[in-house]
Amino acid sequence: MRILGITLPENKRMDIALTAVYGIGRSRAMRVLNETKVSADLKPKDLSVEQENAIRKLIEGFKIEGDLKREVASNIKRLKDIKTYRGSRHSRHLPARGQRTKTNSRTVRGNVRKTMGSGRRKEEKT
Repeated sequence: MRILGITLPENKRMDIALTAVYGIGRSRAMRVLNETKVSADLKPKDLSVEQENAIRKLIEGFKIEGDLKREVASNIKRLKDIKTYRGSRHSRHLPARGQRTKTNSRTVRGNVRKTMGSGRRKEEKT
């Protein structure tokens, strides 16, 4: 099953498979399935055409994938342009929501490890 150009994983339950679309999490996936009266236990390969169309029609009403990514990027760009504190944190690739940075800021900065290890060099075999 494809929704807006994204192929859903065929062998996962519908509530998990729908989360493959950017902008749909577990709670929104469950809401979509409840509104379309589709069981969460079904797999995408077992859906009928009517069920697929009902899910597709409901999801197309949401802002997902490219539109959502563009909106998030424009929000961050706006913060940078008006030189807010959060914008400056985004531009420096540091945590923007008050987390500590002495340790535990590897997610935003990338997994940068600047520790030395044991300090001993391995002896080369000659």
